Amino acid sequence: MTLDALRQAVSRGEIDTVIVAMTDMQGRLIGKRLTARFFLETNVSPQLFCDYFLATDMEMTLVPGYASASWEKGYGDFALVPDISTLRAIPWLPKTALVLSDVTTSGGVCLDHSPRQMLRRQLDRLAALGFSADMAAELEFYLFNQTFEDARSAKYENLKFSSWYPEDGHIFQTSKDEPYIRAIRNLMELADIPVEGSKAECSPGQQEINLQYSDALETCDRLALYKNGCKEIAHQMGKSVSFMAKLGENLSGNSCHIHLSLRDIETGAAGFYDPSRRGGMSDLFRRFLAGAIKHAPAATYFYAPNINSYKRFTAGTFAPTRLAWSVDNRTTAFRVLGQGKSLRVECRVPGADANPYLAFAALIASGLQGIEDGLELEEAFSGDAYAADGVARIPGALYRALDQLEASSAFENAFGRDVVEHYLHCGRWELGAFEGAVTDWEKLRLFERC
Repeated sequence: MTLDALRQAVSRGEIDTVIVAMTDMQGRLIGKRLTARFFLETNVSPQLFCDYFLATDMEMTLVPGYASASWEKGYGDFALVPDISTLRAIPWLPKTALVLSDVTTSGGVCLDHSPRQMLRRQLDRLAALGFSADMAAELEFYLFNQTFEDARSAKYENLKFSSWYPEDGHIFQTSKDEPYIRAIRNLMELADIPVEGSKAECSPGQQEINLQYSDALETCDRLALYKNGCKEIAHQMGKSVSFMAKLGENLSGNSCHIHLSLRDIETGAAGFYDPSRRGGMSDLFRRFLAGAIKHAPAATYFYAPNINSYKRFTAGTFAPTRLAWSVDNRTTAFRVLGQGKSLRVECRVPGADANPYLAFAALIASGLQGIEDGLELEEAFSGDAYAADGVARIPGALYRALDQLEASSAFENAFGRDVVEHYLHCGRWELGAFEGAVTDWEKLRLFERC
């Protein structure tokens, strides 16, 4: 939607509210609702917002210890600068449009630790080499036939999954889910978020709706709006959804498989494809993939940002455990797919709880380091990677991923030391919050018997 189209919609009474939003570190939309009249009369001016919104945890705790925002600094303002290219009507909210924003200081200086800016920086590095990134993500979630409020009041026990049996690919069960899933497909299309299709996944109630690929920044913008929209539409229909990485030990995890290819900015040619090379993989592709594998341990925090994220990395569940690459083998962390111009890499490490801007930025940064260092790619893995010896493992816990990130010169080079420290602090706070909690598992195991 252009500004002129918005003005016309406002004059016809079709739009009366504009949401100005950013994504926080956790990937949530944060922002303000403005009257459409005010938004237009102020010439789409930046909206001031408290800088603590990039220094909180999932509970919106005022986390001490951040260099960027604190009581000592007075929790001042930063600015949400609307990116008009993201302006669109939101068809599931009455008379509402939304615009995503870049985050700057109140004086207009970009905040390097804002997720959208972190991705922009990696895309700028890629552009300096003459390439852009086309990306897509397969995002899974669970659908429940109960409200968010009812699920919480039941302490998320005895959840009413939308199916009571494994439904992977089943048409009959997905027909029962279709009122909700169809609404997502059609409403996303109306919001200029093109959808390829939908299918049921492995476990009861598990769903996947695939968005069409686009350039990396546009894809992340769409994913942020899509996740928020899935929740809002579920709420309106008396249902609930969860993108949590691992809902139960006997349930499949929710993944966010990322597909990536590079394109020459000037010619539009596929950067990953070279018909003269074996398998069509260009030297650029081989170095990029070698970097993605080598630096995956340090990138894992951005792929798996929560304590729960690491419970998804379980053998035999289609979630990876080993840092190998393959040609169309779902047991490895990286899978090469497609032919010719569609040749691409699929990174299977991220969970659905990842912030897409951070996950995309980390994958691109890892690949760029491989290009800069001229890394050689090892031979493709074949067989069952879950049972492989001598193949590096994905970090199996949050603290291990944080240690890898802290020690990484590649990510210091990509993001800057201050940004790395910002996210290390975020991860360590999350780790400390969990370590101080007493869980139901501990009570059941120890209350009587220790």
